[in-house]
Amino acid sequence: MGGAVKDIASKSELDNLRQSGAPVVLHFWASWCDASKQMDQVFSHLATDFPRAHFFRVEAEEHPEISEAYSVSAVPYFVFFKDGKAVDTLEGADPSSLANKVGKVAGSSTSNEPAAPASLGLAAGPTILETVKENAKATSKDRSQPVSTSTTKEALNTRLEKLTKSNPVMLFMKGTPEEPRCGFSKNVVNILKEEKVEFGSFDILSDNEVREGLKKFSNWPTYPQLYSNGELLGGADIVIAMHESGELKEALTDEAGKGGGGISPGNAGGLSETLRARLEGLVNSSPVMLFMKGKPEEPKCGFSGKVVEILNQEKIEFGSFDILLDDEVRQGLKVYSNWSSYPQLYVKGELLGGSDIVLEMQKSGELKQVLSEKGITGKQSLEDRLKSLINSEKVMLFMKGSPDEPKCGFSSKVVKALRDEDVSFGSFDILSDEEVRQGIKSFSNWPTFPQLYYKGELVGGCDIIMELSSSGDLKATLSE
Repeated sequence: MGGAVKDIASKSELDNLRQSGAPVVLHFWASWCDASKQMDQVFSHLATDFPRAHFFRVEAEEHPEISEAYSVSAVPYFVFFKDGKAVDTLEGADPSSLANKVGKVAGSSTSNEPAAPASLGLAAGPTILETVKENAKATSKDRSQPVSTSTTKEALNTRLEKLTKSNPVMLFMKGTPEEPRCGFSKNVVNILKEEKVEFGSFDILSDNEVREGLKKFSNWPTYPQLYSNGELLGGADIVIAMHESGELKEALTDEAGKGGGGISPGNAGGLSETLRARLEGLVNSSPVMLFMKGKPEEPKCGFSGKVVEILNQEKIEFGSFDILLDDEVRQGLKVYSNWSSYPQLYVKGELLGGSDIVLEMQKSGELKQVLSEKGITGKQSLEDRLKSLINSEKVMLFMKGSPDEPKCGFSSKVVKALRDEDVSFGSFDILSDEEVRQGIKSFSNWPTFPQLYYKGELVGGCDIIMELSSSGDLKATLSE
C-alpha cells in the first residue's frame, strides 16, 4: 500500500482514495518554497515508516480545485485522512508535529505516546533533521509562505496595475521567455512567438509578493497569466484554445474590448434580412444580453470574464450568447452594432458597450443608474436566496440530483435514511444551480454535499446522517 510518495493527478483520484477508508496524508507543496522541499524529505521517510498509509504530494498552484477544497493558503500544508474523513491539518515546517499526526492516523501511537518522531529520527538521518530543526525555529510566519507585510494592499495593487500595463501584451510566468520554468509558461511563450506577438514578461518566481498578490488582483489562481492593455486575457488553457481557433491575434489587437474601427455604418446594409432579423431577436432575447467568448461560468477570454464579474457584482440577471459557437452571429453582430470586438453588452436591445465602457460605468456608478432607468434592478442577494431556500422546508436536503434520481451515492444514502424514518423533506438539486452550489459551501462552512438542514440549521453531511440513523437518533433530531 505505502512506502513511497506519489503525486496526485486529479481531485477524483483523491476522492476515490479517501472513500476507500485507508489512512491518507497529503502534502501541499510548491517548487519555489524551501520549507516545502525540506519537509518533503521528512514526508518521504515517514512514508517508509508507515506503510499502512497512502502518502501523496499535491502541487498547490497546479491543482487549485484541490487546494481550494481544503482551504490551503500557504505551504507547506498537510491534511490527514482517516476512515474517509479529514481529521487533522498542519501548516508550516514542523517535523515533530508532522510525525505525531501521521502516527495518530496511520500508526499505533496514542496522543500520549510521541513514538512517530523517534521513528522519524532513525529514518531521516541527522543532516535532514538539523536542516528542518533550524527551519522549525523560525516563527510560523517564516515557516509557511506566502506572507508579505512589506507594503500595504493599496500600494501593492498600484504596483500590480502598473506591471500589468507596463507592456501592451504582458505575460506573468514562471521563469523567463528564454528559460521557462514550467511547461505551461513555455507553451504560452511558444504560442506568442509563433503568432509574432511582441510581449513583456515578469518572472513570478523572483518576487513572491507579486506572485501571491496578482492571484487576488486578477482573481486567477494559477500561472501563467496573459494581459492585454492591463486586462487579463487568461491562462495557458485559454491562450491555447484561442490560438487553435485563430482568436488570439485578434484579441491581442482589439485594445482591451474597445469598439469602433473597421466597420462603418454604411456596411450595415450588407446584412441579409434573415440575419438582421435573427440578430435583432438575439439582442432582445433578454433585458440584459451579453455576447461573449465562452459561457458565464467558463469565459474564454479575460475581457468577457471581466464583464461577467461586473454583472455578478451588481447582481444583474443576464442572458448570454457564445459567439465562438456561431461565426455568422459573430461577424454579423459587428456590422449590426458597428462595434468590432467582443464582449458586447446590450440593455433592452441597445448596445451599451464593451468591457472598457462597462468597467468605467461601474466605477463611476453610472452602470447601476442606467440599468435602473431602464427598469432593471439587481436580483436578490445570494445570502438572502440561500436563507430562503434553506428555510423553504422544515427538513431541507441539498443534494446531487433529486430524491427519485440521486446523482451520487452519498445523496442516495441520505434520501434512503430519511425515507426509512418516514421523514418528510424538501430538496434542491445543486447540480442545477452553480451559484447555489458554491455559495452554500461558504454559507454553511461545509465543503461537500449532500447537506441536510432542520429548521434552517445545518445538521450535517452523509457521515453524520448515517451515524444518527445507525444510533436511532435521526428521527428525534429532526422532530425536536
